[in-house]
Amino acid sequence: MRQKDCSISGGPGTAARRDIRICGSVAILALAAVAASPTPAHADEGGGSFWQPGTYDSFAAVPVEPGWSFSATYTHASASAGAAVAAAREIQIGRLDPNLKATLSANVSGVADTILISPSYAFKTPVLGAQAVASVSTLLGRTSTALSGTVTASLGPLTLARSDSITDAVTGFGDLSPQLTLNWSKGLHNFMVYGTGNIPVGAYRSTRLSNLGLGRGAVDAGGGYTYLNSDAGYEFSAVAGLTYNLLNPSTNYQSGVDFHLDWGASRNLTDVLFVGPVGYFYNQIGCDSGSGDRVGCFESRVAGLGAQVGYSFPMGKYEGYLNLKSYGDFAAQNRGSGWSVWLAFTISPPEAAAAPSRPMLHK
Repeated sequence: MRQKDCSISGGPGTAARRDIRICGSVAILALAAVAASPTPAHADEGGGSFWQPGTYDSFAAVPVEPGWSFSATYTHASASAGAAVAAAREIQIGRLDPNLKATLSANVSGVADTILISPSYAFKTPVLGAQAVASVSTLLGRTSTALSGTVTASLGPLTLARSDSITDAVTGFGDLSPQLTLNWSKGLHNFMVYGTGNIPVGAYRSTRLSNLGLGRGAVDAGGGYTYLNSDAGYEFSAVAGLTYNLLNPSTNYQSGVDFHLDWGASRNLTDVLFVGPVGYFYNQIGCDSGSGDRVGCFESRVAGLGAQVGYSFPMGKYEGYLNLKSYGDFAAQNRGSGWSVWLAFTISPPEAAAAPSRPMLHK
């Protein structure tokens, strides 16, 4: 299942840029959170890709204030898929013989409520001329899955039909996802590169419909860009990356290589409040493989579009930041689709004192 959200978003003030890295590793859902996505089956084995589409949004490449930060992101996600995905799930858990010549009329649906916890540390000393940020993410929550349908098979002159209805739920922790990010700032232009991965220590069992862990390792890397014009109050960010999935030792199934693109734009309404659109595109560019792959290439694709609002506020010696966003999926192929809501809360160091004449969003 997942949703990791590590809502990497920023806001109109320094806090606006800060949570970006804080959650960065969701990979970041991964992004282990990703494993908790309720999407019933994502072409990637087990119904969950390592990367959670929507992980990054606005201010993704903007440097943050040095020091420790903490982010917690609550995500509610609901998704469903048709017969192809349902068949893959039944084969995975051993309820459908892949060698049987049969037709399946079925659907699978899932709901997840999770919290992604992501502490991070931004180093003051530059690395390769960039700001380095290290973080780690893990997931806590509950995901439930329901599968129902009818299998029809022909054995000689006989036609046999079997109805199946399965429900499953799990509560616990997801996998661990460490991440390292480098950020460069050149006036209005900001650049970043990141590397993250999945350590499979979360709640997982190959014969279970619902899981909070992936059951496999993964490596993900990519880069991003942010255009930030503080005087005009506009911003645009985009982050793209590739995921290489390791073999699942429990099932001997290896998911293909995944490409993902997250983006976000914002317009300041005040110094501490912004709104804007968000979106993502996810496309599996490599076939699944391994001796445990009984469904073939099974490449998946999905796109999402939504909106966000961010608000920054003081919290004693720290700064607080809230980001609320929601996505709706479309153009899904071999993957569950639905909608999700993400609410991120971040605590981070305050912005260094700046000259009174300098706009709040400037470094």
